[in-house]
Amino acid sequence: MRTGKKLKKMARMDFYTEAHLVIAAIRMVEYQKKTPPSIDDICKALSYTLEHGNRICRKLFDMQAIHLIEGAYGSRLHILDHLKLEDIPRGEEEDRLSDELKKFQASRDNMSEKIDLIKAEQAEKKKSLFAELDKQLKENVDRKS
Repeated sequence: MRTGKKLKKMARMDFYTEAHLVIAAIRMVEYQKKTPPSIDDICKALSYTLEHGNRICRKLFDMQAIHLIEGAYGSRLHILDHLKLEDIPRGEEEDRLSDELKKFQASRDNMSEKIDLIKAEQAEKKKSLFAELDKQLKENVDRKS
């Protein structure tokens, strides 16, 4: 039951807020352990799932806000430029999701219209084919009579 509440709470936060939380968690865990933290350490500190933490860290890595250091004891996180977080638009992730959903629904409606049009054309072709066959049969019957 608790996990569902956590997921709902995480879903409400935008990427800007989560990015700031991850950077703060990196600093906090680094201070506590006196060594750069792993993604797992960050996820435990923020009560994130490992998948969610990896997704956020990957985005921050792509933005060059953090650096992933590969070493003998696994990969560790290091903050490169915390000011890059200010380039993240606030609240945009939810808007993008709703925009993508609207686009998907519009394309699906468009596809449904195309399917209905094709079905109508096929029904018309079938109707005209049967009419043509009926006409030919009547002509053959008339010739034989």
